[in-house]
Amino acid sequence: MIIVQYLNHSCNGNGHVAVAVDLACEQVRDGHDVYFVSGYGDFDDLLAQHGVKILTLGDPSGTFRLPIMAWRFLWAVFRIRPDIVNAHMVYAALAARMVKWLVGYRLITTVHNSFDRQASLMRVGDLVIAVSDAVNCDMEQRGVPAKQLRTVTNGTIGGARRPAYTNTPELLQHPAVVTVCGLHSRKGVAHLIDGFDAARLSFPEAHLYVVGGGPEGEAFEAQARKTASADHIHFMGYRADPRDILATADVFVLASLRDPCPLVIFEAREMGNPIIATSVDGIPAALNDGRAGLLVPPADPDAIARAVVRILSDDELRATLSHAARQDLEDMTVRRMSRQTVDVYAESLR
Repeated sequence: MIIVQYLNHSCNGNGHVAVAVDLACEQVRDGHDVYFVSGYGDFDDLLAQHGVKILTLGDPSGTFRLPIMAWRFLWAVFRIRPDIVNAHMVYAALAARMVKWLVGYRLITTVHNSFDRQASLMRVGDLVIAVSDAVNCDMEQRGVPAKQLRTVTNGTIGGARRPAYTNTPELLQHPAVVTVCGLHSRKGVAHLIDGFDAARLSFPEAHLYVVGGGPEGEAFEAQARKTASADHIHFMGYRADPRDILATADVFVLASLRDPCPLVIFEAREMGNPIIATSVDGIPAALNDGRAGLLVPPADPDAIARAVVRILSDDELRATLSHAARQDLEDMTVRRMSRQTVDVYAESLR
């Protein structure tokens, strides 16, 4: 099968990109001819190492962004003649749809963030992949026919970006509470900072490590400086492999307000972290409905504080959650995700 993974860009720190990169590499491993077409990005060396062919088309902006993308993509697919184009972002999906009838491929769109205002436009695919059952439900409620939707849950373990972990873990001060996320409001970082500050009333020696970058990083750092825990909150920046920090975490917390199917939950589970996460979107399913971690309400710092104190106070609970996190890891692999995705491709061709 000749497959194109198509995105506006392929930059670090983006879940859409992470999934597409892992899919491209794994599909080559399974014998497919795979092209990675995007604007600009950070994964060219990795993709090339795994036999993925790369076409960089640039990411135009302004009024004529879409027709320029479509023209450039038309030039690319005339050369490739793909069977399948899998578009992971709205502009890429629309551009692929505009030229689809001239080349004759089947168009698969993958919806990563169903809460985005433009997500409904991903219906332009012949079939639409949702990255969790929660996203599938959202898209159906937004008018995409159920017969067009397929769920393929994200996976990240064992892929090209995250091979078996052999690095040297980073040294942390303990008890170490860790989060890994983009630094913007949707990830609930402000609520986590407040919750951690409250938890330190019971565990004054605890430290919070915030791993990730984003547009609101300075605002969160300013918030942290105003708390009594200022010297115990550490902003670590973006890390290519957050498992270096997760490997020695005592507790992992994800305080998202919306999150369709966060890859970092699977990374934390792989590392055996006791997990606290909000009960929104695809997170409960990623934690086996609360059997592989504690679920708390979103935007509730007090609930986060209580959960952190509960885990740090109870060695048996911490061991139980760590063991539960490591169960069923095969369901979180890139291999499983890729094979189910290729099944959707095959169905569309039939």
